[in-house]
Amino acid sequence: MNPYQAPLADMKFLLERVFDAPQTWGELAALAETIDMDTAVAILDEADKISRDLIHPINRPGDEQGVSFEDAKVITPDGYREVYDQYAEGGWVGLCGDPEFGGMGMPKMLGVLVDEMAYSACNAFTLYGSLTAGAALCINAHGSDALKEKYLPNLYSGQWAGAMDMTEPQAGSDLRNIRTKAMPQEDGSYLISGSKIFITGGDHDLTENVIHLVLAKLPDTNGISLFLVPKIKVDDNGELGDSNGVTVGSIEHKMGLKGSATCVMNFDDAEGYLIGKANRGLVCMFTMMNYERLAIGIQGLGTSQAAYQMASDYAKERLQGQAAGGSANASDPILVHGDVRRMLMTIRCYTEAGRALSVFTGQQLDLAKHAEGEVQQKAARYVGLLTPVAKAFLSDRGLDAAVMAQQVFGGHGYIRETGIEQLVRDTRIAQIYEGTNGIQAIDFLGRKTTGDDLRTLAEFVAECQSQLADMANVSDEHKALITQRFEALLASGEYINANKLNQPALINACAVDFLDAFGHLVYGYFWLLMADKASDHEDAGFSKAKRQLADFYLAKLLPKVDYHLAQVNAGDASVMAMADELF
Repeated sequence: MNPYQAPLADMKFLLERVFDAPQTWGELAALAETIDMDTAVAILDEADKISRDLIHPINRPGDEQGVSFEDAKVITPDGYREVYDQYAEGGWVGLCGDPEFGGMGMPKMLGVLVDEMAYSACNAFTLYGSLTAGAALCINAHGSDALKEKYLPNLYSGQWAGAMDMTEPQAGSDLRNIRTKAMPQEDGSYLISGSKIFITGGDHDLTENVIHLVLAKLPDTNGISLFLVPKIKVDDNGELGDSNGVTVGSIEHKMGLKGSATCVMNFDDAEGYLIGKANRGLVCMFTMMNYERLAIGIQGLGTSQAAYQMASDYAKERLQGQAAGGSANASDPILVHGDVRRMLMTIRCYTEAGRALSVFTGQQLDLAKHAEGEVQQKAARYVGLLTPVAKAFLSDRGLDAAVMAQQVFGGHGYIRETGIEQLVRDTRIAQIYEGTNGIQAIDFLGRKTTGDDLRTLAEFVAECQSQLADMANVSDEHKALITQRFEALLASGEYINANKLNQPALINACAVDFLDAFGHLVYGYFWLLMADKASDHEDAGFSKAKRQLADFYLAKLLPKVDYHLAQVNAGDASVMAMADELF
């Protein structure tokens, strides 16, 4: 298996030319003296080395060995602890963390690219640090000053890990049905009792403590509150003390992500501390969950990039058949065949446009966090609009990419030795966790689109249309392909909005198609934006590739918008007509 190579040229191109990161950072006081393009490039270069030389080598062995559970202890695969120690020592867990508590304070539009590299190198390993960063973000946003000072430095340093404990067997995605209880104590703490399932990184041997963020109910209330519950108690001086009634019931035996510990967690009168206000736990938890939704989308993106590299290399080397029209060779590389090229170009188009979406979403997160006034408010609305899209569309296309890459390998893609089948197994879960992609689509259409009567969507579309008009290096014909479909998207959205009250199943039945239509359309917009910005690139080959990939996307993939909008416009009648007993 060839070593992973980060697409640094494309990453730098997006930051510098497409989204003008230096200007964004320079206009934000919190970032102006922290980051510039030279620093960003240095971080990307170092992250490339870490991902290639440190993380990627444990990917295949970790999958083969998996996590074990012995004597009530979770043991990660060989090499994970050593790699994690080096990863944490380099400050990568706290890359975007608050500098006041030991984080590096880097912008999110840079952080998403570092995350992508790590996920490309090893999905399972990268989840540990991702959950820790998300937990720290939640504590920093909603925890008391005392909790921040006590827990954040060791989370950012990677000395402790974080985990998100939400669902239970009977609850699934409907968290109203959780049964974990929190009993108030005289000293202001709470005793947490209950069990949680599907807890990624719930326990492991990488760190000396795991800090759980646990959803639980207070007595005599159906409201849900959020509590910080350390595996091992921490005294007032920050020193570790006794065990805290937090134990592992079992670990899940999964289809993929064998090196990632997914645990059943038991809490038996575990000492916990309220985060935020009582009965407002979901509001607080969504700070972490939104971070994880974007991270899981980037997991799909990282898989796409890794799959493309593996399939592209194989297609150049594998000799089979002859080129259509004849060849002087006994056999040609399979890259000459139209169907193989179609699959490779599809993977690459989805990957590079997906990377643009992740960086743009990161930029909006930076503006929502650090800007002021109308700029901050608009960015916050865009973050709300794009987060479910980034999670669902990126992870859906990530699985598509892995399967297409496996198809390029043919029979060799189905056996373990080539490594491509691991990508298929590892990325399958991304469509399910942090809320299934159907739930993401319902959030996108029901809350983020029709929830404000299309105001945010229309604002976003208008901004894209304005930038399309300013593109000097793409054809009017190509601009029209995007413009017309934006108008069609808004028309379909208006139809849903006008009928959502008298057709209560309409949003649920049409949401996935609406999100897919938007995703394919915004990717088309990003392809024109990238083609425009690459027109004077110093690397002529880079510029030519962007232009030709944009042509392919508009010809072959953009028409999927029409299909999905047709499904939306067909409404919910055929979906809801069949009686339950006929299923």
